[in-house]
Amino acid sequence: MAEANWYVVHTYSGYENKVKANIDKTIENRHLEDEILEVRVPMQDVVEMKNGARKTVQKKMFPGYVLINMIMNDDTWYVVRNTRGVTGFVGPGSKPVPLTEEEMRPLGIQTENIVVSFKEGDTIAVIAGVWKDTVGVVQRMDYNKQTATINVELFGRETPVEIGFAEVSKMN
Repeated sequence: MAEANWYVVHTYSGYENKVKANIDKTIENRHLEDEILEVRVPMQDVVEMKNGARKTVQKKMFPGYVLINMIMNDDTWYVVRNTRGVTGFVGPGSKPVPLTEEEMRPLGIQTENIVVSFKEGDTIAVIAGVWKDTVGVVQRMDYNKQTATINVELFGRETPVEIGFAEVSKMN
């Protein structure tokens, strides 16, 4: 069986969530769950200042683009390409080019699952990334995103922070 890769699909601006919903519905209707594994509209938290108040809002990382983890074949290509709002795959001509491991890493999308030895309630140490040398108690685990949420003290108050499994280790 062919290997699934992440592909970038170009959409009309503002149609990203609609395209995601349409592809998800098509996957369900045509029973393509084994071929189109995941559809994502990458989001990021952005702090905005409105009327003197700090407000964290989610914004699209790549307006006009949707990421799809799928096995590329004529069927899946046709389904995605002919979804309302999709203008095409990113790549030369009509040939989609999968994203490399290096391109996926900054997006926080792991391609292989990391097995961890900690669980909710355990104390872990952050060994890499922005929160390196921080210690926290695991509040929540998301195995799909391969992340753990811990509380860290920031400006004198507890703040939940999402950390990738690869960036933490269990404390004894």
